[in-house]
Amino acid sequence: MVIADAAGGGTRCRGPRQETLLRMLENTLAHAERPGELIVYAGLAKAARDHDALKQIVAALSELEEHETLVVQSGKPIGVFPTGTRAPLVLMANSNLVGRWATGEHFYELERRGLIAWGGYTAGDWQYIGSQGIVQGTYQTLAAVADAHFGGDLAGRLVVTAGLGGMGGAQPLATVMAGGVALCVEVDPDRIRRRIDGGYLDRATESLDEALAWARDAVAARTAESIGLLGNAAEVLPALRGRGVVPDVVTDQTAAHDLLYGYVPAGMSPAEAAELRTDDPGELTRRARASIAAHVEAMLAWQEDGAIVFEYGNNLRAQAAENGVDAFRIPIFIERYIRPLFCRGLGPFRWVASSGDVADIDHIDDLVVREFPGNDLVQRWIPIAREHVRQAGLPSRISWLAHGERARLALLVNDAVRRGELKGPIAFTRDHLDAGGVSQPLRETENMPDGSDAVSDWPLLNALLNAGSGADLVAIHAGGGGYAGYMQSAGVTLIADGTGAADDRIRSALTADTGIGIMRYADAGYEDAADAVRASGLRWFG
Repeated sequence: MVIADAAGGGTRCRGPRQETLLRMLENTLAHAERPGELIVYAGLAKAARDHDALKQIVAALSELEEHETLVVQSGKPIGVFPTGTRAPLVLMANSNLVGRWATGEHFYELERRGLIAWGGYTAGDWQYIGSQGIVQGTYQTLAAVADAHFGGDLAGRLVVTAGLGGMGGAQPLATVMAGGVALCVEVDPDRIRRRIDGGYLDRATESLDEALAWARDAVAARTAESIGLLGNAAEVLPALRGRGVVPDVVTDQTAAHDLLYGYVPAGMSPAEAAELRTDDPGELTRRARASIAAHVEAMLAWQEDGAIVFEYGNNLRAQAAENGVDAFRIPIFIERYIRPLFCRGLGPFRWVASSGDVADIDHIDDLVVREFPGNDLVQRWIPIAREHVRQAGLPSRISWLAHGERARLALLVNDAVRRGELKGPIAFTRDHLDAGGVSQPLRETENMPDGSDAVSDWPLLNALLNAGSGADLVAIHAGGGGYAGYMQSAGVTLIADGTGAADDRIRSALTADTGIGIMRYADAGYEDAADAVRASGLRWFG
């Protein structure tokens, strides 16, 4: 088949699968926070190592044959190998360092020398779809908070958080979608403007008094609203508590994982932090960590006051602990709200229309709602996503589907492509934050009941299984910057191009991808996961 022309770009590759992967790469860069540096989000997460490497990747994809595999090492293409039509088109590894060398210092030295690039989660393997991805995950978490603590509704509840960057920018909209009032602190005025322009933030101010008055009015009226406040969380949160404010929910999505390129210390502007990064990176790190300590102390005090407080996985607690704060009294959101879903293989599955036509996503939305009536997460999310989430770049959707449901949906979509109901191939992928996709002892796998938090065999097995199953793109990532040594993850992309070969790849890879996930949690001792494995029909030796 001939892939539909996306945004006037024409078809540049030797097959629709290669063309779709190229468009996924371009779409990731279209959402980049600092496109000139190829940085997509989180301070340093790159889609390619440098511009020369990017040009070589584009050229390689345009010439890649169906029986070949492009190998990419930390954002740099290495070579093309004749592997067969069942093999992945792209295999990549990003910022994987050997044990004792997996430190922030060593990573930064390699990054400065142009020898490595951090892929984040979905930046390095070209799967980022902009803020929609994190909107859905943040909404799902807040919905779980509402179910657990507030009778299923955040109406009239105040959510205080910070960070409106590439990940955190989803927080205000997700809170509104969950019915609450979001007060979001952000130190960078450009990010606040970007969120207002993009429809993710309702209004903003530089005045704490004004922001607090707006928030109190919205809470009293039980009106869902998002408010941006220009300021530094390390200063604003203690000031709020000093005024007697006790939020209902407190979390954070500042770039605390990266003290050089992410978290801005109290008393400094982003520009001043950038200058200090050049002049004295050690001092910048010291100031950032001291600010995080004050930030977390305020969160802990609110927790004692009765607020629901959790870390959203940005390494905030670990940084505060380095300054002597008993930060791990704050729970991680995964263990508290999301892990029961992972035990059933439920996680953030996403699909992207390579045609660039939003009608393809509308068609799949209808299909999902119709075909999965028993999936409450889908039935609640799809209608509000259609109302609130603006499409940007290639049209896409993310929703939480379980083991078995993902393969079933992708096969239905592949058939719709085959019958001409969709205008082009659909790329299926997921966040690395998924049942079998990641080991991170301070986030996804914190406090596993069998103590296997740091065992990284599972995402590596996930990647190997996906490659053996014929997925179109398979990636393995490890930590970089502040995350160095603290994570291992795997990413996967499957392309529904309407062919019988795609049916085979989808059926095998999407079964393996979630199958190893539910087995991972069953092996750790979760009975819900063991039940899910038994119901799956997979052979399991548990």
